[in-house]
Amino acid sequence: MSKLYFRYGAMNCGKSTALLQTAYNYEQNNKTVILLKPKIDTKCKNHIESRLGINRKVDLLINQEDNILYMLNDLLKNNISCILVDESQFLLSSQIEDLWKITKLYNIPVICYGIKTNFKGELFEGSKRLLELADEFAELITICPCGKRAKFNARFVNGKFTTIGNDILIDGKSDEVRYVPMCGKCFLDQLNSNNNYITE
Repeated sequence: MSKLYFRYGAMNCGKSTALLQTAYNYEQNNKTVILLKPKIDTKCKNHIESRLGINRKVDLLINQEDNILYMLNDLLKNNISCILVDESQFLLSSQIEDLWKITKLYNIPVICYGIKTNFKGELFEGSKRLLELADEFAELITICPCGKRAKFNARFVNGKFTTIGNDILIDGKSDEVRYVPMCGKCFLDQLNSNNNYITE
């Protein structure tokens, strides 16, 4: 029986690079893969792009109201070797359940790449369900500006650290928003700083 995998990490840990490398490895062995990502991730539109510059068009964009099992119904009848999902934290719980069902009903492995927690340090809906259902987990590592292992995704708006606003605010859409991977100590230092902490 195939497995549901969750490979997660803070921003800049190489999730998209790892996904594209996995797709390449399968295809070098004449295997067929399907690439998915949530449509709400508007960066690069219908492509997955690594910060290293490599990119690839996805096979399907997932809307929030989509039933993934229904969307993939015809494709699943083909000889699919693996399904790869980028930005899986943005999926709904029910969509994660669809991916889990695919691994059990169709014997196709599904590898989800994403961020575990938002800029407040709270689980995304999709990540929470993945932590509950995934058969295997792997954390992809990146470092904080201080050099320690990063676990948090600090949001800066116009250069100011903030923990307010919508959970989903895509960086790269403007120069105003950026995310910095941070260790717990640096994240806490930002929370405790009165000089650059936006509270309202």
